[in-house]
Order: sequence, then structure tokens, then C-alpha cells
Amino acid sequence: MKKFGLLLIMLLAIMAMPFSVLAEGEENAENEAETTDEVSEESKEVKIYFFRGEGCPHCAEAEEWFQSIEEEYGSKFEIVDYEVYNSQENSDLMDRVAEARDEEVTGVPYIIIGNQSWNGFSAELEDEILSQIESEYETEPSSRYDIMQLLPQLEAESKEKSKSTDVVATIIIILVVGGVTFGIVKARKSTY
Repeated sequence: MKKFGLLLIMLLAIMAMPFSVLAEGEENAENEAETTDEVSEESKEVKIYFFRGEGCPHCAEAEEWFQSIEEEYGSKFEIVDYEVYNSQENSDLMDRVAEARDEEVTGVPYIIIGNQSWNGFSAELEDEILSQIESEYETEPSSRYDIMQLLPQLEAESKEKSKSTDVVATIIIILVVGGVTFGIVKARKSTY
């Protein structure tokens, strides 16, 4: 009878786990909804996320180019600058952004405009970058892909997938242990 009670407790524990994970997911969704409501009126300017390194010649070339187009296109974009060589925080942010975008960053500059990114800079990329600025500018600000606003959500989704995988693995382990325990109990009963 003790063994039946033990199996019953294990079964109840297995059944309770998915519900606790679902409750956490609902709480995260509520927090994200509150964050979205707090976002203020967005600017029409396109945000250009510019991860650069102090002393990097390609970064300096990109900076000069952005300055050279500022008179003509400056009202259409805003550069959000992150220096990564002297700031571990910015370097970590760049890594998190790249990971969230499923990209590998091999160096700087790392430029992100909407859902497009460039790792490195050369004169051959100028037309492509201008085209992306124009395209994003024509898109409604509320409809734009903004990695910095999406980053917390993407990281939460990644953690949620990891939790889901952990829960499934735990359930499988418990089922295997329960099955083995049940088999041992049955085998002992049949020998006595």
C-alpha cells in the first residue's frame, strides 16, 4: 500500500508541473502587455543602431559617411550609438542583440536598421543602407521592426522555450524513474 501511495504522489507531481509553467507564462504575457502600454508616441525618424569601437577605422568611415548624408537625410534618421571596445555593457548588449536576431557578429561596426543589419562597413554598402533608411521611413513607426523594443520579448521567448524543454525532460525522467520503480515493485512481488 505504501508503494501505491508513492506512485500516486509522483503522478500528482507530474500533473502539477505543466500548470506552474503555464502560470509563469501568463504572468510574463501580462507584464509585456503593461510595458507595451507604457510606450510613448514614436518619432517618425528611423533608429539606426550603431555598435562601434573607438579606434576602429571601418567604424570611423561609417561615422563620416553618416555625417556626410545628415544634411540631406538627417531628418529621416537618428543614430543610437553604442561604443563596445570600452564598455562591457554595450559589448554585452551587442551580443544579446545578435543572438536575438540569430546572427553572428564578427566585429564592428554592427549596424541595424529595422530588420536589416550589416556587420562591417564599406562604400559598397552605402546605397543599400540608404535604401533601408528610406524604406523604414516610409513604414508607419508603430509597424517598424525595432530590435531594442523587441529584445526583452525575444529573450523571454527564448527563456520560455528553454523552460518548456526543461519541463518535458523532467517529466520524462520522472516517468522513467516511476516506471523503473513500478517494475522493481512488480518483480519483487512475483519473486515472493
